Amino acid sequence: MNQKVRTRFAPSPTGYMHIGNLRTALYAYLFAKAEHGDFILRIEDTDRARYVADAVDFIKDTLAAAHIIPDEGPDIGGECGPYVQSERMDIYKKYAEQLVANGKAYRCFCDASGKHATGEFGGYDRTCRDLPQETIDAYMAEGKPYVIRQRMPLSGETSYFDVLHGNITIPNSELEDQVLLKSDGMPTYNFANVIDDHLMGVTHIIRGAEFITSTPKHVLLYESFGWELPVFIHLAPVMGQNEDGSVSKLSKRHGATSFDDLVKMGYLPEAITNYVALLGWNPKNTNQEIFSMDELIAHFSPDGLSKSPAVFDYNKLGWLNGEYFKAMDEAEFARIARPFAGELNEALSSKWEYLASILKPRLTRLDEIPESIRFLMEMPAFDASLYNNKRNKVTPEKAAELLPDAVALLESIDEADWTTDSINDKINGFVEEKGVKKGLAMWPMRISISGQTVTPGGVTEILYLLGKKISLERMKKSLANLSAM
Repeated sequence: MNQKVRTRFAPSPTGYMHIGNLRTALYAYLFAKAEHGDFILRIEDTDRARYVADAVDFIKDTLAAAHIIPDEGPDIGGECGPYVQSERMDIYKKYAEQLVANGKAYRCFCDASGKHATGEFGGYDRTCRDLPQETIDAYMAEGKPYVIRQRMPLSGETSYFDVLHGNITIPNSELEDQVLLKSDGMPTYNFANVIDDHLMGVTHIIRGAEFITSTPKHVLLYESFGWELPVFIHLAPVMGQNEDGSVSKLSKRHGATSFDDLVKMGYLPEAITNYVALLGWNPKNTNQEIFSMDELIAHFSPDGLSKSPAVFDYNKLGWLNGEYFKAMDEAEFARIARPFAGELNEALSSKWEYLASILKPRLTRLDEIPESIRFLMEMPAFDASLYNNKRNKVTPEKAAELLPDAVALLESIDEADWTTDSINDKINGFVEEKGVKKGLAMWPMRISISGQTVTPGGVTEILYLLGKKISLERMKKSLANLSAM
């Protein structure tokens, strides 16, 4: 019987959740669920100098928003806890001492001044590697502080297999005698994650490619304990597009790079998760691009992962997000979009759900709303050139000729009957009566009430949203400006 698949996401609480971190968590989750296994959240908080208050809650909240739900972890529990490294100090000490007893590690009493960092590869020069036992005993009796270092083999090679990159081999001469346990008793990342992964039964380690070169150190630790190696999957990095067309590792200069920042810009958590899943993974036997979480799980396989870097495309994310908007219930969209609209006047506030229904198919993210509706709150400055429209054969002079009749037309609509249906009926009747093409009549009206060539919604929708009074005020003012030319 095959061993149950168990994966983990082990972030350090040092700040926001970068897109690369989110993708790692997502792939680990998808693989575990696709294989009917378990996904573990473990907090690696041993680097106290970089610890950020509330970062653990931030990590949990981000995973919850992305619908990545751990089976075990802090506040969840499980048989392998605790799931916070700072609560596992006795465990690390026990295994470090075991390595010392087995000759696989040693106590190093050198100070931290750096004078011993003169090894061939810039690492520790191994001064304490072969100290006589009596010297060690004397130092211990004095209470001299020490770290515990891994005793690396001085010759030969260490190899391991990576699902994406194949066999990877590194000469042991390049591996320094790394610190496992610091003088304050805190474990280093390279030591603690091996201990935890083994004790928590992690079968597949999915993490960034930056760990490829340190993995031989982990492999040697597994071998020192006689433990079976997990399966390694090192993901290619997520890149960003530079202004000159080149790419570099995704950073803030490319735009928002954290899940939280993207949500604050008005991307839906589901759309972000969907897009991140496709950053370096190609689902087999389908051209589908929009996936629910259940569909991602059903399709996910490491076979679809790429070893080439993925480039974060904000335009593609925007398109995907827009598709999610279009599929949403209108009432729900109006609810989530309302905070992004800011303060509205009384007329627009009362018609918000209608306005939201017009915006819904036109947005790629919610923070586009204020700019999209600004003209409804305040008429832009008059610009006669906007009336020029070759397709509809409109000029400022032609607009000045048509607008007086349009004003009279709208004045004839009763205030109580100011609806999209009645406005549309009147405009259609006006076009028929004048014997002109609809575009010729509509373009001057659009510019006179909106002051811009592109608007969410057409003339009828804008007239309804503005209301009779403001619509006529704008048209009359625009007509006056045209006549004064």
